[in-house]
Amino acid sequence: MKVLVLGSGAREHALVKAVAADPEVDAVIAAPGNPGIDATALCVPVDILDGAAVAALAREHEVDLVIVGPEAPLVAGVADVCRESGLAVFGPSAQAARLEGSKAFAKEVMAAADVPTALAHVCTTLDEVEAALDALGAPHVVKDDGLAAGKGVVVTDSREAAVEHARSCLAKADGRLVVEEFLDGPEVSVFCVSDGETVVVFSPAQDFKRVGDDDAGPNTGGMGAYSPLEWASPGLADDIVARVAQPTIDEMRRRGTPFVGVLYVGLALTSRGPKVIEFNARFGDPDGQASIARLETPFAQLLFAAATGGLADFGRLRWSSDHAVVVVIASDGYPASPRTGDPIIGLDAAAEVPGVVVLHAGTALDESGTLVSAGGRVLDVVAVAPSLAKARRAAYDAVDVIELDGSHHRTDIGLRAERGEIAVG
Repeated sequence: MKVLVLGSGAREHALVKAVAADPEVDAVIAAPGNPGIDATALCVPVDILDGAAVAALAREHEVDLVIVGPEAPLVAGVADVCRESGLAVFGPSAQAARLEGSKAFAKEVMAAADVPTALAHVCTTLDEVEAALDALGAPHVVKDDGLAAGKGVVVTDSREAAVEHARSCLAKADGRLVVEEFLDGPEVSVFCVSDGETVVVFSPAQDFKRVGDDDAGPNTGGMGAYSPLEWASPGLADDIVARVAQPTIDEMRRRGTPFVGVLYVGLALTSRGPKVIEFNARFGDPDGQASIARLETPFAQLLFAAATGGLADFGRLRWSSDHAVVVVIASDGYPASPRTGDPIIGLDAAAEVPGVVVLHAGTALDESGTLVSAGGRVLDVVAVAPSLAKARRAAYDAVDVIELDGSHHRTDIGLRAERGEIAVG
């Protein structure tokens, strides 16, 4: 099998490595890729929002499977163009990707499918926002309706901050937002692979969205993650398939827009049971990396089965008993105004830590060939070990030998779970 992976971040680096490890795969192409991906795959420059260019690239290299990594090309309809070209594609159509592209649409589908989620008001004016904030009370949750790279959500006790975020959302073209009730309880990420009918579920992970330790500071695209969740119910993943994923996939098929790809279910395990915070139409970043790191089932074969309607005969996934921890190293100023162009040192030393793989999230080579930062989140340090404590130790040992001027990272990824401090209900 020859596989094309679209994207250039740490999620795509993880996808490339997992695909390349599949014994059925003999070549991986990445478009556009990054300096880390280049060590495993042939990196080819292409505009991944241009469906015709992507389809032409896939045909030129005679690929058997196209995997769309990020959300933007999905919402732009790149998967549609590739399918119309006769290619097998892992990733939903533009219509199906609206589950991520529009929070309001996702709420509509959840209501039709009777999926448990937060009460919400869709707002297009500040008067509607004020009324929704009054109705739902604090803490206030205000979400930009469209794509915002994980940073379009504000959760705050400050009404003023909630209104200010709402004002910035409404100032955009076709400005629309969602005001939701706050959901208590720990958050969980569950990735559900679907071929449009059948659902196969991944081992859950937990993501850390706030920039600072103890969940301080603004939301980010994600600062770390771990899997498995020993404190959660052993049947959580299957329960989420039955109550959330399968009804949603069935509803999308009923609407004539079947969802083929990965449905990312972001949950809060509230005192009233699991409730959906959001849907995404692709693997999470970095929580997806934590789940993928423990998968023993051949990855490319799984995604090909989903792309070609073959999941019903695929069976359950196999998982390592090991634990995975991901720590994100972010650039100076992230998330508000990340600095780029700083040299990155110590990756070879980090890779020598047993069980550690360093994924490139936002890196580039400068004119002299030096590896430098090229984004807000720069590196994902992934550690796999027999226990959560050992995986945390390995991850942070590797982080400690990486040098990036002004960089920052959270020091508490998985710490409360290691201490047994997380309770559900």
